[in-house]
Amino acid sequence: MYILICSSYLLLASCNKLPDAETIRLYAHASQAYSAGRFSETAEILNREKKFPPALILRAKAEYFIGDFEKAEITFRRALRFRPSSFEAKLFLARIHWEKGDTSGAVRLTESLLADNPYDIRTLRLAAELAGEAGKNDEAVALLDRAAGLAAESAMVLLDRARLHWIAGRAPDALEDLSRAKALLPWDTPLLRTISNLENTIRELM
Repeated sequence: MYILICSSYLLLASCNKLPDAETIRLYAHASQAYSAGRFSETAEILNREKKFPPALILRAKAEYFIGDFEKAEITFRRALRFRPSSFEAKLFLARIHWEKGDTSGAVRLTESLLADNPYDIRTLRLAAELAGEAGKNDEAVALLDRAAGLAAESAMVLLDRARLHWIAGRAPDALEDLSRAKALLPWDTPLLRTISNLENTIRELM
């Protein structure tokens, strides 16, 4: 029920017209399957969806992860007809271009995405992969350096959430966030020591 309610709010925020109850139910069901890594099931659940962008994007991502790039491209492009601003759909399309051997198309789309959002880690990683494939190693390193700096910001977000989990008495959730935060940090920093200190405190008091 909680997932269904959250999905309903997402639908309201992302569409001009509220989808019907069946669309909401299917999207919630498909989201659960996708989160569990059941990509074929996700695509099947949403197979008949034609207009709702979040559902189309979710189905396209599932199709991508099962290796059906042709279907994924068609579904992503359909999603973009209803939501032309979808950053995620464009990012996956860039990867599909690359997977299909259209490196120039992947580079053009990736450069366009970086122009709109130069601080997206996923796009920076893709741009670095493309640069490395082209033999532009210095450019690839520069892109990854930028992504590494942003990873530290993400670690701080997880640290803040871990503190809130700890205050609320959810120690296991706090430890999970702290573990993820440490994994994001690319080097030994004062932030890493802060994370480790909080982690040790929680473990001692559990």
